[in-house]
Amino acid sequence: MSNLNIKAMADNTYDAIVVGSGISGGFAAKELCQKGLKTLVLERGRLVTHLQDYPTMNMDPWDFTNRGKLTQSEREDYFVQTRSGFINEDNKHFYHHDKADPYIEKQQFDWIRADVTGGRSLLWGRQCYRFSDLDFEANAKEGIGIDWPIRYKDIAPWYDYAERYVGVSGEKLGLSHLPDGQFLPPMEMNCLEKHIKKEIEAKFPFRYMTIGRVANLTVEHNGRGACQSRNRCHRGCPYGAYYSSVSVALPDAAKTGNLTLRPNSMVHSVIYDSQSGKATGVRVVDRESKEMIEYYARIIFLNASAPATAAIMLNSTSDRFPNGLGNDSGELGHNIMDHHYRLGARGTFEGLEDQYYKGRRPNGIYIPRFRNINEQTKTSEFLRGYGYQGSASRSNWGRGANSKEFGGDFKDGLMQAGDWSFGITGFGEVLPHHDNKMYLDHQQLDEWGIPKIVFDASYKENEITMRKFIKEDAAEMLEAAGLKNVHTYDNGGALGIGVHEMGTARMGRDPKTSVLNDFNQVHSVPNVFVTDGACMTSSGTQNPSITYMALTARAVDHAMKEMNRNNL
Repeated sequence: MSNLNIKAMADNTYDAIVVGSGISGGFAAKELCQKGLKTLVLERGRLVTHLQDYPTMNMDPWDFTNRGKLTQSEREDYFVQTRSGFINEDNKHFYHHDKADPYIEKQQFDWIRADVTGGRSLLWGRQCYRFSDLDFEANAKEGIGIDWPIRYKDIAPWYDYAERYVGVSGEKLGLSHLPDGQFLPPMEMNCLEKHIKKEIEAKFPFRYMTIGRVANLTVEHNGRGACQSRNRCHRGCPYGAYYSSVSVALPDAAKTGNLTLRPNSMVHSVIYDSQSGKATGVRVVDRESKEMIEYYARIIFLNASAPATAAIMLNSTSDRFPNGLGNDSGELGHNIMDHHYRLGARGTFEGLEDQYYKGRRPNGIYIPRFRNINEQTKTSEFLRGYGYQGSASRSNWGRGANSKEFGGDFKDGLMQAGDWSFGITGFGEVLPHHDNKMYLDHQQLDEWGIPKIVFDASYKENEITMRKFIKEDAAEMLEAAGLKNVHTYDNGGALGIGVHEMGTARMGRDPKTSVLNDFNQVHSVPNVFVTDGACMTSSGTQNPSITYMALTARAVDHAMKEMNRNNL
């Protein structure tokens, strides 16, 4: 029997284990495999393979039974995912089935998930904006939370590295608070967007408008074809024209011969060895058989998403860590952040009736943060700031759907382009608060015997005040640009609705106040790395995925150096 155990352990032993296959997990797998490490990737969701598992990628609206809408029964099955407004008949197969695997909300938390290989890299908005020292230094300057242990210079080369691999199209602006990157040619703004850009930049100092910096290719790049402007990205792209783990990172990892991908693997906990002071592997519950299996490795990367990674660590208890792996500070599961979302302003525009645009551009415009970036833009009303994303378009034949008109003239009129409109949505910074937290309920287990996550987090005073200004500034800019019928909106939602949850295992210099060091290692368990959103010390206003990828590449580089020095 002992010989059998030794053989089983050898069969389940790898150089590295990566938990999660999304934005950061897929990138970690690619980096580790390309550096020669036999790497096991554990994914809790089902297997999705590029092309063959994109069933709706070429379907037209009339090909869907419900013209893209979910049935009432499906809305009940996906009762959290529907809060986002992103899930539809054409992409529901990628989303988490809430009814089958719910969590607990002490306060509402809108956790938008994708339980498939590739995770939310199949569904993300693909916007890629670098953090700057305005972000990395803010906590220290304002006495909020703790200081980041890194600065922009530490991560800048890794932004370069990630952008060159991913393929990010965009325009350079030369702004210190939104550093430029390694960009492919930018997409083009349409005529109304160009008009609004001109008006905003002429009338508002320190406010700029640019085309989105997006992980959609505008030219052939690294063997991948350019974007076809179909705007069907959330179904999976048959051209590989936007970056996802499924279409890019995992295939590149597989080409090395070093990748083992195991889907349907619910990671239960990390195995800790008190004698060595290191982790030796992970425990996995097979999603289908419910069998508990152990896998072993020299280094472990946790990239399950901020709440899921923290949950794994919290469930990894031992005599050394009775409150969760690496939780000497007591900060594990705390400091949940997200971004403001679903609020802004819209308006219509009179003119430009003789102009239109080509294709369905899967990208919009971006207005970088302009509040509290210098002395001239400082306000005493709130800390930090916000940016905007949006677009201009003309209404089409769908505008007649609920009209009482009828007849030939009515139908002929619908074949002409309708009025121009323009709208922007604010993405605002949420501060780190210790009492914005998640934890485990050990009395309520899921069907795999794993404690359920409990969320207890909400917007605080700074966030509530900021939301008012996000709407007011949006309306002011639209009116100044000549739009009519301008109205603000706030469609609400709780933390999580921005789908940028972060902060549950923050980086810091002091093990007494943080979970990870400056290279994303768990302070007290140095062979465990966390490079997903859990590591974030503040949230910035920028979409964070390119930062996760840069931090991941940097952490893998450090891990390899430490392994070569026999420190891991």
